[in-house]
Amino acid sequence: MKGLKCGGDMYVILVYDINLEKKEGQRVLRKVFKTCKKYLTHIQNSVFEGELLESQFMAFKNELDAYIRQELDSVIVFKSRSQRWLDKEFIGKIEDDKTSNFL
Repeated sequence: MKGLKCGGDMYVILVYDINLEKKEGQRVLRKVFKTCKKYLTHIQNSVFEGELLESQFMAFKNELDAYIRQELDSVIVFKSRSQRWLDKEFIGKIEDDKTSNFL
């Protein structure tokens, strides 16, 4: 997540991929999941979304940086000024639209 820049309030979609082949992978996965859930809404598997202030995003990023193994794991953050600038379409099974919290 190094090099990410932000400016003001933002709508964030975050996805991560944690390598579970190494022995510490499960621990890293738990820590990353718990940190993401602290700041964002869990949508499905390794996908989270929500509104953050710049200060919240920086704190979130710093927490994740402490757990992510740069050579094994990845986090991708998609940012927008607002959810209203994002068209969202669902295909397939949807048990509960957890994203409706942000309308």
